[in-house]
Amino acid sequence: MHLTAVLQAPAAIQIHLATVPPALAIGTWQIFLSTKGARLHRAFGFTYLALMTVTAVAAVFIRSVGRGGLTPIHLFVPLTFFGVFAAVWYVRRGHIRGHRSAMLGLYAGMLVAGALAFLPGRLLHHMFIG
Repeated sequence: MHLTAVLQAPAAIQIHLATVPPALAIGTWQIFLSTKGARLHRAFGFTYLALMTVTAVAAVFIRSVGRGGLTPIHLFVPLTFFGVFAAVWYVRRGHIRGHRSAMLGLYAGMLVAGALAFLPGRLLHHMFIG
């Protein structure tokens, strides 16, 4: 693993990479292990949504791939914002199915975007694959 690439990366990439692992861990715990509706579930859910929001905001400023503009992976930014908004909207109205769907969509989107981040030419590909 080439950690120097992250240390030399722009701040937006560093912030993005710092928020994704805890979001992935919290999201996995929330879906598979937590007691839904419990105080701890709500606290971790709030933290997860905050991390996902910071991740999406940081992604807007990541322009080092391609010609310095937005790439198709940036489509996950508005999807993330929509998912965060929908998750809060639904849970505040007691619509648990909608909340669950929004949260599962956020999690699935994170997994897909994460997989795409390992494509050749991207920093994670360079770090882990070479």
